[in-house]
Amino acid sequence: MYRFHHSSVDTNLFRLLQDMSIVLSGHSDLSFEHSYGSYIDLVDDKLTVSRTWDTATTEFQTAGLKSDVYLRAIGTLRYTDLPAMKRYISALRESSIPKFAGQLATLMEDIRLEEKIKKERPGTISVFNIRTKYYKHKFENELASHVTRGFALDELFCLIYLLLQADTPDPTFPRANQKQLDRLEMLKPELYAVYEARSTDDITKLAERIVFGLQSDYKDTVDEYFVLPIGHLEAYTKNTLFDELTRTDELANEDVEEVDEDKNEYIDEEFSTWHRENENSDRKQTFLQFELDVGTKTSIKGGGARETEDGDQAMATVQGASGQSKNNDYSDLDTLDKEESNQGKTKDNQYGEANKAAVKHELGADKPTNDDRELYKEYLQDVEPYERKLSNIIKKTIEHKKNAPRRDLMAGRLSKKLLPLILDEKPRVFYKKNQESKEMDAAFTLLVDCSASMQGKMEETKRGIILFHEVLKSFHIPHSIIGFWEDAMEVEADYQPNYFHRIHSFSDSLYESNGAKIMQLEPREDNRDGFSIRVAAEELERQPEKNKFLLVFSDGEPAAANYEQNGIIDTNLAVSEARKRGLEVIGLFLSDGEVEEREHTMMENIYGKERVIVPSVSELPEHFAPLLKSLLLKVI
Repeated sequence: MYRFHHSSVDTNLFRLLQDMSIVLSGHSDLSFEHSYGSYIDLVDDKLTVSRTWDTATTEFQTAGLKSDVYLRAIGTLRYTDLPAMKRYISALRESSIPKFAGQLATLMEDIRLEEKIKKERPGTISVFNIRTKYYKHKFENELASHVTRGFALDELFCLIYLLLQADTPDPTFPRANQKQLDRLEMLKPELYAVYEARSTDDITKLAERIVFGLQSDYKDTVDEYFVLPIGHLEAYTKNTLFDELTRTDELANEDVEEVDEDKNEYIDEEFSTWHRENENSDRKQTFLQFELDVGTKTSIKGGGARETEDGDQAMATVQGASGQSKNNDYSDLDTLDKEESNQGKTKDNQYGEANKAAVKHELGADKPTNDDRELYKEYLQDVEPYERKLSNIIKKTIEHKKNAPRRDLMAGRLSKKLLPLILDEKPRVFYKKNQESKEMDAAFTLLVDCSASMQGKMEETKRGIILFHEVLKSFHIPHSIIGFWEDAMEVEADYQPNYFHRIHSFSDSLYESNGAKIMQLEPREDNRDGFSIRVAAEELERQPEKNKFLLVFSDGEPAAANYEQNGIIDTNLAVSEARKRGLEVIGLFLSDGEVEEREHTMMENIYGKERVIVPSVSELPEHFAPLLKSLLLKVI
């Protein structure tokens, strides 16, 4: 579950939208994010969807998010004219209502793009219909609110939206003020021209005329529902974002390649892509195009429609959701060489894009003190009844399996039941007694959240860990026990230290005298679950055992530096990656009271069905015993 301001998005839906963004745009490096407003930014390689949908019901939320992706990955990317948008922004620098101007141009351009997309892809029609239904209801409510509050231009903007999306040719708005209704009537010829607009240039000219006709009579809007759909607009030099995505800059040298015409294979088709190096005019040859990645990652924060403040910069909205880059000046983008343009980007990060700055630090366990040993004995007595009962069940199952014959075989000892010889074409009338079974072919990793929120839960958690440890040890099953946390005090912009406190390794987990080291698990600071799961899975995968189980003990959602917005998604991806590599990953949620519905949903969206919810840490042994039983019975 991906959460913003107490709202949430299904992780499966999030990943679907990520895939849609990549497939529809044709840009494999394009990331997908929630943000204040929907826009596409090729400098930061991301497409965002609006938080407007966060509070919508599932039907509207799903359709709304998909429609944002359609509008940006198909519409804005391919059909929005960048020079026209730049001219519009330049013309509005002196406008007194820039927020209204930005929203109006975005609304009108989206209407144009929507019609184009629906014509090309009829399958999107139902999604856009749901989007329109939601926004109509939203703007009807907002209209009433703005009338009451006396926000005239906000009221007029709502009227413009409702007029453009009306089901009847001449809708009425009884709640609106007469002054805004009169103004709307005057604007109708310009507004209706939106549906004849064939280009972004047509749209911006219409919007410009409307804006300059209103600015002398109105103060700027207070609420913002749309942002300019292009991030870092000032950085681009081509006609469309699609051109920008597939552009091939001129090469720096003047060399002309020597080509042996007799050995040159060619396709009898002319290609428009041309470089000055290839001036052999009578040569026919295909060329590869390469994408040029430029810029560094930024994070745009905000939420829903918000009231702006007097201190907001005048052109903040018109410039859209683009933020200033941290290090690079993109005003002279074409002069940047490839090495500079890729500075700060990390491709194929093995621990996930959200963990580029995360650094692994290993800590070993100390030799147990006498106090540790005494406390361990006390905790062991608490879980001993569960351990004894569980061990007996497993031992009986193993014994039964040893002695039970395998029947209906093609070879072996002849059975007394010979009827299949007559009835079956390929009779199976033999059996074999099972041989002495080997030790259970399994390995476990117990990954324990040691974040500060585990304060008050860690002692009971240790009892559950001890139960696992003692049972696994009694059946000679190798296992590691690792506590993990991120040190928030040491975090820097490009350095996020993550500590892995190794209580037991696979090699020493079966030693009789090492159990008391479990008492050294203590709550520390933050938890970067996705990174930690990947690190633990990497180690567990190297174990030679056939069956490998990764159990994650946690008391809540991931929380670490720059991890709030995408921590749950990153953890879900880490779990999926581990499962694809043959590991069985189970999440164990430790609560200290009644478990809220959102916590159930969060665990489901991270771990799916493979999760255990423990309402009270005092009940840990009761919940862990059946879980461990079911896992061990799998490998007998």
